[in-house]
Amino acid sequence: MALLITEECINCDVCEPQCPNDAITMGDEYYVINPEKCTECVGHHDTPQCMQVCPVDCIEPDPQWQEDAGQLMEKYKRLTA
Repeated sequence: MALLITEECINCDVCEPQCPNDAITMGDEYYVINPEKCTECVGHHDTPQCMQVCPVDCIEPDPQWQEDAGQLMEKYKRLTA
């Protein structure tokens, strides 16, 4: 499942450089995650790096993007091909 950044985001800029897939960008009001690129760091790290560094815990699973570990790995392979 892809992740999303909630409106509690304080635009601290620490999550964006941590994303190995360049899925995090600045939106109109706060950072956003492109679910087409988000693999929850599968293929790169054991845990989602953006969630690890977020000081306000505003990153959570996106309920609209239900993906299991296998699907995330396939997305990782497609993105890094």
